[in-house]
Amino acid sequence: MSDSESFRDMLEIFDNPSPSRRFTIVHHCPEFTSVCPKTGQPDYGKIIFTYVPDKVCVELKSLKMYLQRFRNEGIFYEAVTNRIMDDFLAVVKPLQATVESQWTPRGGLHSNIVVEYPEKG
Repeated sequence: MSDSESFRDMLEIFDNPSPSRRFTIVHHCPEFTSVCPKTGQPDYGKIIFTYVPDKVCVELKSLKMYLQRFRNEGIFYEAVTNRIMDDFLAVVKPLQATVESQWTPRGGLHSNIVVEYPEKG
C-alpha cells in the first residue's frame, strides 16, 4: 500500500442526505501543517474544500484526521494540494470540487494553490 493509499483510507463518507438536489459544501480547515522538503521547516496553511456531492459526503472528523497525517510529511505546496484532491476524488467522488491551499507568508511570499475538478478547459 502506498503512502497516498494509507492516507486516503482515513477518509470516511456518509450518504448524501439530499441526492436529488444539487448543492455546494464548503469546508475550511485553517490549521493545516506539513513540512518543507527543502528546508525541513514547518509550513502552515489553510485548506478549503468546495464541492458538489454526488452520492456521498465526506465525514468531518475523518477529514480532520486525514489532514493531520501530513503534519510530518515533507512535501511541496503544489504536490500536497494535488495529492489531497486526488484522495478526495477517489473517496468522495463528487460531481465537482475545488481544493485550495492558502499558505502563510514565508520569506515575503504568500502562495495559494487551486486545483479544480473537472478541470476547466
